[in-house]
Amino acid sequence: MIPQHDLTGLILAGGQGRRMGGVDKGLVPFGERPLVAHVRERLAGRVAELLINANRSHAAYGEFAERIVEDAEGGYQGPLMGIYSGLLAAHTPWLLVVPCDTPALPQDLVARLGAGIGEADIAVAGDGQRLHPVVALIRTALAEDLGQALAAGERKIDRWYARHAWVRVDFAEGADAFANLNTQEERQRLEQALAQEPVKR
Repeated sequence: MIPQHDLTGLILAGGQGRRMGGVDKGLVPFGERPLVAHVRERLAGRVAELLINANRSHAAYGEFAERIVEDAEGGYQGPLMGIYSGLLAAHTPWLLVVPCDTPALPQDLVARLGAGIGEADIAVAGDGQRLHPVVALIRTALAEDLGQALAAGERKIDRWYARHAWVRVDFAEGADAFANLNTQEERQRLEQALAQEPVKR
């Protein structure tokens, strides 16, 4: 188990939200609160510091994190750049990464990834069938290696993970717990599903 003081949380909110019409996805309402508020609940009080990787809407996101971290390089280069920026910004040995558009993440996400990391450098969440690579626990000492990979043109998260000792940590909650809401239709579907299953919320 990784102690709280060794762990920084990072919410990835640096994308362009193109499939949602260019909106800032983390601030899109889900239920009665922004998506990022639901995600923050899974990390708050379980990490030493909570960061949000954002390239716009800094004031709005500032209400949900101790620090806002922009991409180390501009041009909206994808989640791997956001992870790299978080690794550079963290003051702890570990960084727990989650996307801003996954409002149904397991409540014990932090504890279970920490328990499952073992001797590995990266723990990646799975739902029993597929991996969710943007939900991961990463050793911050890997920042330099990721910087080199990005400089060489790498933008695929799974290919970078494969360069290191990583483990899969499966969660029994199923795929909905890790659902990425890329469209308004997906948002409405998950809202309705969770409203009908309040116990899982």
